[in-house]
Amino acid sequence: MARAGGLLVAGTTSDAGKSVVTAGICRWLARRGVSVAPFKAQNMSLNSYVTREGAEIGRAQAMQAAAARTEPSALMNPVLLKPGGEARSQVVVLGRPMAELSAADYHGERQRALFDTVTDCLEQLRRSYDAVICEGAGSPAEINLRHGDIVNMGLARAARLPVVVVGDIDRGGVFASFYGTTALLSEADQGLVAGYLVNKFRGDVSLLEPGLAMLRGLTGRQTLGVLPYRHGLGIDEEDGLRLSLRGRIRELPAPAPHGSEVLRVAVVPVPLMSNFTDLDALAAEPGVAVQFTDRPEELADADLVVLPGTRGTVRALGWLRERGLDAAVARRAAQGRPVLGICGGFQLLGERISDPEGVEARPAGEVDGLGLLPVRVAFAARKTLARPAGTALGEAVAGYEIHHGVAEVLGGEPFLDGCRVGQVWGTHWHGALENDGFRRAFLRRVAADAGRAFVPAPDTSFAGLREEQLERLGDLIEEHADTKALLRLIEAGAPGDLPFLPPGAPAG
Repeated sequence: MARAGGLLVAGTTSDAGKSVVTAGICRWLARRGVSVAPFKAQNMSLNSYVTREGAEIGRAQAMQAAAARTEPSALMNPVLLKPGGEARSQVVVLGRPMAELSAADYHGERQRALFDTVTDCLEQLRRSYDAVICEGAGSPAEINLRHGDIVNMGLARAARLPVVVVGDIDRGGVFASFYGTTALLSEADQGLVAGYLVNKFRGDVSLLEPGLAMLRGLTGRQTLGVLPYRHGLGIDEEDGLRLSLRGRIRELPAPAPHGSEVLRVAVVPVPLMSNFTDLDALAAEPGVAVQFTDRPEELADADLVVLPGTRGTVRALGWLRERGLDAAVARRAAQGRPVLGICGGFQLLGERISDPEGVEARPAGEVDGLGLLPVRVAFAARKTLARPAGTALGEAVAGYEIHHGVAEVLGGEPFLDGCRVGQVWGTHWHGALENDGFRRAFLRRVAADAGRAFVPAPDTSFAGLREEQLERLGDLIEEHADTKALLRLIEAGAPGDLPFLPPGAPAG
């Protein structure tokens, strides 16, 4: 493998499978002994991660780094956009928040000003790894955004990266999407589009082959693989929310409970919910049934209620009150029934939330929290990004923190960096439930308080399940993609004789 090989995985749409394919290629290459790194120049996501050096990047890139068997770094996701209220996003550059901007303010000169940062990060990775597998964003044929593009064809042109376009056939219209995506690009951009990958195919591949042959005849580009539909292959979500977490870590059906009863977990889908990947470890436990709900009666019926993170704590507080969910949570607390708040959810459980500078809330000001924990929260301009470790419930715990709210804990029993009062628990630590011993100890407490004959399985390894998932992504590429053709592209770039498809877009 020549040094500094590369590939850009683009998609006909958002959620076509770019993240999964990128992770799968990374794992396949890593198995071959290739030193490989993932890269996404610009990501929009409320699911983020803190690297060892204290930088914030998208969770998907952290998982792709795990697939590549390398340590995640800010270089792998130099620009992260975290949506907030009023069609605005926090712009995180090289792991640190730089500004809060509207889409109109960001796209254009501000975005183009980050191009040198993006290309410099990619070049640093290419000097350190044998191959860098880049992921695009949305579609490369978003012709209204091409002038300022730093993540799709703009990046491919600057770095001379061959491009493979992924299409989700489960949505339908995949042949039109492949052809139309290519034909809407300029001639120079089309010269880098080297092939297609069909994703989420169900059925007999032989029925698809005549269409693939016609597509090659029409475009002069081959389809590099037909990837079958598989449950549980999605890595950490970026833009969307799966309504059922079951199957994201394990294949369906879910394993039977280890004890005689299941444990029912209700997760409140607060606005601007962030790092809902915290719930994956619960969903992976045999006998734990996780569902999202905004119905007070379903909160009353659950064994555990979780308030997850949010990028809009004050907005989420108003949303809870509009639906009567605040009263439902308060009733649980009064009855001694378990409630867990994580990060923004922890802040919601406190007495007061103060944001006088409008760091997160608009309008700025101070509001009463749910008053279930003796905590006061003040928002600071500087974001806390940390990788803490400690003990809780007699078990070692490690996690990560991403928040502007600074919590002053005024009482209760210490719990990680937060506190516990009765059966109401609160912490800023994301990822705590991924620690197997701690998760089992916490679930035993919840089951006892809920009066459930639920027993955590003694051998569930969340890290092991993650690794199995990444291996299956590698299998997907190795078994169903044209790996020889992919290697040629990574090593040698796009062929020089790819035909132009009219009408094309103006040269950019």
